[in-house]
Amino acid sequence: MRLSLKQKKLNVKADKYTDSLGWSQDVGRTLGDAPTTVAPETLKVQCDQCGSMLKIPKPKKARYTITCAFPECGFVMNFD
Repeated sequence: MRLSLKQKKLNVKADKYTDSLGWSQDVGRTLGDAPTTVAPETLKVQCDQCGSMLKIPKPKKARYTITCAFPECGFVMNFD
């Protein structure tokens, strides 16, 4: 008895089997993960004159200035 697993004539047009049932087509994310939101990075800076804490977004440049948000102060700090 001779067994052969190789088919001599393969019909390419009729043999288009795709199994996508139960599998996620979104490769980078699994079903249990929720999409995450990215919060902007912030810095905490203390005013040199009045001592109040300021929460500012992370600057994109190396040199920047910050004005104190306290109404009576209004001190401008320069960072190089």
